[in-house]
Amino acid sequence: MALKVFDLQCDHSHIFEGWFASHEDYDAQQARGLVTCPVCASANITKRLSAPRLNVAHLHAPAAQPVAPAMSDAEKMAALQAAVMRQVRALVRNTENVGPRFAQEARRIHEGDADDRPIRGTATPEERESLAEDGIEVMAVPDFLDDERLQ
Repeated sequence: MALKVFDLQCDHSHIFEGWFASHEDYDAQQARGLVTCPVCASANITKRLSAPRLNVAHLHAPAAQPVAPAMSDAEKMAALQAAVMRQVRALVRNTENVGPRFAQEARRIHEGDADDRPIRGTATPEERESLAEDGIEVMAVPDFLDDERLQ
């Protein structure tokens, strides 16, 4: 379908394009108050003098692939959060669960008495504090990131 492209201007002097099926389509939408300025939302719009242009590139171009609908900012943020959660869970999944031996095993790895590898497990607050005092960095991982603890 060929579209007519009009240069439009609102009463605040914002200039923008409008694409319509015909002059009549523009007039009908204008009469119903559907044509508004994208900058200030003013409905007081006039057509400016412009050279006629038709959007007919689709007649000469190869068929376009379907385009996924645009996502809102909230949808983009939700998708990003879901991707981060998948990555963090994958990191946790790729650790060895040493259970209540965590503090002892972390200390053994730090001192070179055990193979260097990513581990996870449980430790008391006192054990975590003792590890930190010895320069062994540990991080508490919330249960919801551990697939083994999920229902």
